[in-house]
Amino acid sequence: MTRSPDGTVAGQHGPTGPVIPRSRITRTVLLALLALPALALIGLVVLVVTWSHTDYPLGGAPEKVPCPEALAFGGAKLPDDARDTACTVQAWQDTAYSATFRMPRSGVRDWLADTYPQAPAETQLCGKGVDLCLDLNPPLKGMDADAVKVEVVYEGAGTARVSFSAFTV
Repeated sequence: MTRSPDGTVAGQHGPTGPVIPRSRITRTVLLALLALPALALIGLVVLVVTWSHTDYPLGGAPEKVPCPEALAFGGAKLPDDARDTACTVQAWQDTAYSATFRMPRSGVRDWLADTYPQAPAETQLCGKGVDLCLDLNPPLKGMDADAVKVEVVYEGAGTARVSFSAFTV
């Protein structure tokens, strides 16, 4: 019988198959253990690069939706004479719908009163540059949203730009 330098006999078989020299097993385990931190570092680099190149690394980027859907989430309906509509939804942990549209200035107060009769629109507590606003928090019955904000900016004598947002918290 011929013995190899590690003490095994050439062609020797153990109970589960050929005998692998101890030094080869140790070397394989050592290489695997050394590779783990390198793989973890590579994974971390990939995550950092991915997250640095997107505003929404965990999802929830704004998506266009039909405006009737956006307003319905906050218990409202799009006015018949609305134009220049743009509506989005953002959903991840919370859901937030937003809508902007223009309508005749003369119909804004009536639309708000018909939509939210229990919540009068205000002019004093609005943000800078906002002519009329409504803030429903807590919401009214029948709304999916936890809060609704409406801001109206008058654009000239006949037009109003309405910004609507309804969201969960």
